[in-house]
Amino acid sequence: MSISTAGVVARPESGTASRTPAKNNRKWPDLARWISPLGLVLLWQAASGTGVLPPDKLASPLTVLGSGYALVLDGSLVDAFLVSLGRVAVGFVLGALLGGALGLAAGLSRWGDRLVDPPVQMLRTLPHLGLIPLFILWFGIGEEPKLALVAAGVAFPLYLNLHAGIRQTDPALLEAARVLGFSRFERVVHVVLPSAVPQTLVGLRISLGTAWLSLIVGEQVNADAGIGFLINNAREFLRTDVVVVGLVVYALLGLTTDALVRGLERRVLRWRAR
Repeated sequence: MSISTAGVVARPESGTASRTPAKNNRKWPDLARWISPLGLVLLWQAASGTGVLPPDKLASPLTVLGSGYALVLDGSLVDAFLVSLGRVAVGFVLGALLGGALGLAAGLSRWGDRLVDPPVQMLRTLPHLGLIPLFILWFGIGEEPKLALVAAGVAFPLYLNLHAGIRQTDPALLEAARVLGFSRFERVVHVVLPSAVPQTLVGLRISLGTAWLSLIVGEQVNADAGIGFLINNAREFLRTDVVVVGLVVYALLGLTTDALVRGLERRVLRWRAR
């Protein structure tokens, strides 16, 4: 009897012990991803400290950190951040409305696809950053060309993904909805649009990344406020530390907005099997 009991007790213990290393092993890949970025920062600091990398070429990480802290304390970085964030928000809304409207028109209608898709496909092959001279001629050198550049960067990826998502709706689902007596409007609302959501969210992530890229370029054009203005001023005085601070803020904003969309994607698409 005692032998049998010992055997029963031993099995859960061995099972628990075998599961624990697996959990620990899953943590190591996540930690390992930080090794190379930290190594690059340490190498950067070492190169700056030994004079291999002079400060007029690139400031050290500690100098960048100190300059960023000083800019936050005097309020200039916060003000520039709010201006740039406002520009992206307005440009994104304009671009999303345009890209969404065109995507729906081309995706839901056969005639819309014939009339809308060809010119959009032609225009999207143009590098939208190359439209800056035209935007300046059309809108001047104020806020309008910056907003137009961001809107153009948002509209095309969102259009392409929304259009593709609608066109890739499973025909079997549409046929089942038709057999069940769904009207065309009901098929669109209950089948087509939900099927296009995953692809549309991909377009949203791409659009947000392109929006920040467009803003970086747009704020180099006669900006009198914003992170781009901060970077331009720093360039004039060879303040590479402030230039890097501005670039880091751009990167953090892009990563944050992408993380927000990924969180939205997990919430909206929680019905999908992972």
